[in-house]
Amino acid sequence: MFCVDALDVAAELALPAYFFFASAASDFAIFLNMPYLYPGLPSFKDMGDTLVHSPGMRSVRAVDMPLSVQDKELDMTKTRMYQFKRIAEGRGVLVNSFDWLEPTALKALADGVCVPGRPTPRLKEIAHGLESSGHRFLWVVRSPPADPADVFQPRSEPDLDALLPEGFMERTRDRGMVLKMWAPQAEVLRHAATGAFVTHCGWNSTLEAVTAGVPMICYPMYAEQALNKVFMVEEMKIAVPLEGYEKRMVKAEEIEAKVRLAMETEEGRKLRETLATARKMASDAVGDGGSSEVAFAEFLRDLEKSSMENGGCNN
Repeated sequence: MFCVDALDVAAELALPAYFFFASAASDFAIFLNMPYLYPGLPSFKDMGDTLVHSPGMRSVRAVDMPLSVQDKELDMTKTRMYQFKRIAEGRGVLVNSFDWLEPTALKALADGVCVPGRPTPRLKEIAHGLESSGHRFLWVVRSPPADPADVFQPRSEPDLDALLPEGFMERTRDRGMVLKMWAPQAEVLRHAATGAFVTHCGWNSTLEAVTAGVPMICYPMYAEQALNKVFMVEEMKIAVPLEGYEKRMVKAEEIEAKVRLAMETEEGRKLRETLATARKMASDAVGDGGSSEVAFAEFLRDLEKSSMENGGCNN
């Protein structure tokens, strides 16, 4: 989705250009409009909780916009605006979602309203919160990045004794498991014992939880994760947020409260009911004749049509 200069190569070779957008359709609908919206606004970093209004979409607080576009004067933001604007020049965009989950965004995209003129936590707080909740848990811990501005850099194996509260592993050994760096997340989410999922709101993780029918507790970290949180909590109704994530100041009491909410309360029961429906709708979408199968078949037909229009041939 960032390789927009491939459009020029595709045009030179008379090939159709499609983009794969790796996050939510809701994010995509907002990003498409941003090059036209942002010039008339201050930098998001100066707007705080002020709502940003995008055509056809739920309004979003400026603070929940991605870090990469918070300061409109930075080269990174200008690059993003260039990329978002050029994506609309492609023949099509593939997004991993389905109708039931994001009806507002898909309608905004289908109606052509998005583009004018075109149809790292504080680990010890998490530990205290999990311990106080009284619930069983599986927790994957990674080392914090040496450079907080580069979340994608390789990381060494974490020193759990240094990162976690003294005695935590011993006190929770009968009801908790801490793994270093990685776990088979999709398999864990599908397990019958999994009752809730504390997630950074990456879109792949969100879809894995939806297809497993597991309620989510949102702790966004970077990129578009806070934006995903907005739609997961306020529109899809499949998650609850951890207060204080904006300043990386989520307290142990807040983590305990949201774990208990998801596991013990009426609100948690309603979340599970919604996720049970979402799980069925996701299964239907990828089944025979489902909306995902239909949409992908439409993409293949369009690809074949564009090939024929450009004088190509199929083997």
